[in-house]
Amino acid sequence: MKNIAIIGASGYTGAQLTSLIHADLSLSIQGLYVSENSLDKGKALAELYPAYSQIALSLNPLTEEAKAAIVKTADAVVLATDHSVSLHLAAWFYQQGIAVFDLSGAYRFADVTQYPKWYGFTHEYPQVLAEAVYGLAEWNAEQIVASKMIAVPGCYPTASLTALKPLSHLLTDLLPVINAVSGVTGAGRKAQLHTSFCEVSLTPYGVLGHRHQPEIATQLEKEVIFTPHLGNFKRGILATITVKLKPGTTENDIEKAYQCYDNAELITVKQNQFPKVDDVVLTPYCHLGWKYDEQTGYLVVASAIDNLMKGAASQALQCIKIHFGCSVTQSEGDL
Repeated sequence: MKNIAIIGASGYTGAQLTSLIHADLSLSIQGLYVSENSLDKGKALAELYPAYSQIALSLNPLTEEAKAAIVKTADAVVLATDHSVSLHLAAWFYQQGIAVFDLSGAYRFADVTQYPKWYGFTHEYPQVLAEAVYGLAEWNAEQIVASKMIAVPGCYPTASLTALKPLSHLLTDLLPVINAVSGVTGAGRKAQLHTSFCEVSLTPYGVLGHRHQPEIATQLEKEVIFTPHLGNFKRGILATITVKLKPGTTENDIEKAYQCYDNAELITVKQNQFPKVDDVVLTPYCHLGWKYDEQTGYLVVASAIDNLMKGAASQALQCIKIHFGCSVTQSEGDL
């Protein structure tokens, strides 16, 4: 049984992952941690999230003593922390020989020049960054096994890349157009007026300048037009993607492309049947639906995930279990 420390456990993603690991028979929780300055330190997780009343664990401050205890007793650490915080913590734990699963964006780009533009800091750990692998679970399993520094993908990129990567050999020079809508939990637990449920009305944001655009483009190896939207629902993402395919492409070609997911237990693909957010909320699954117009060569594919699950916590769990050689779906029913 592998012992996992969770840092940033008071946030939506950290708490969700705590619940998943607690239910998993092959994993145990070494401890739950928040920053030393957090108002949540010392509180029981169930005090913040009554739905997790079965988890009798409290939130510990991440002191130097706590970090030393993690190194001594944990097999891995999960970072559900801000990008600038993960930048330093991930490098420190990695250098101590602990497997790191980072849910922030601090290690998603191999190119150090991307960080000042998209995350506002200079990357101080190029050697650690060089060892990091992108944890898109269905595509990078071998790399996830081999590395102890796993950058868990963003929620929008997970939905978009899962839909687009099988089609990469069929795409033309026209840029894929991705319109994606996320629930308000994607903005995190911290109270902000513009993400308050009562204030949210469906709207685009980060137009032609969202940091997930270059993340998608880097992993797809093709530029895209990505427009995120904030919807007035709690959780889930629906990405609707329009692409132009090469002349002569048939429906059979698309079916063959998506056969790469035939053995992927968490991905469902359907032709002419489109998913909705409610199909995937509170699950680790990704549902894909597509329709193709052979006359024009345009394909529309929709991708639905739960932003806190497949877009964050359950994909982190996948990465952990892949890395340690556990059955990925052993306890997926205990969500």
